Amino acid sequence: MEPEDIDTLLPRELVSLEEPPAEKEACIEHLLDMAVEAGRIEDREAALEALLAREEETTTGVGLGIGIPHAQTDAVTEPTVAFVRSDRGVDFDAMDDQPATLIFMLLVPEGGEEEHLNMLSTLSRALMHEETRDSLHEAESPEEVRGTLKEAVA
Repeated sequence: MEPEDIDTLLPRELVSLEEPPAEKEACIEHLLDMAVEAGRIEDREAALEALLAREEETTTGVGLGIGIPHAQTDAVTEPTVAFVRSDRGVDFDAMDDQPATLIFMLLVPEGGEEEHLNMLSTLSRALMHEETRDSLHEAESPEEVRGTLKEAVA
């Protein structure tokens, strides 16, 4: 994933700085609905099923206040990332028992294993830096979120 990929993967309408629902499944649905409204999802129920099935396999709470629910599904029209920030945190069953305050949903069309893994690993590496997490927490607009991510993946 390159900095310019952020423009297509995470358009501004897929960035929310509003407090999401406090429960994990409702938070995932909130992110999914953002992608539906942006015209990225052809079948909401199939996409939700894929995301929740992935959650059952293993937690997507990676620690450090980060949650990355993700799935491959034909319900998505193109690789898509949605972001929401939470002040109170959402329990994503992270190994460090900390709630997720930075939550990214990744959806990739079925068969896009390589792209899916690339997006996941690039994002995870970028979020390991405290400076990146702090900047995302302090961002005051979708553009600031996107700019932080562009810098982080450069």
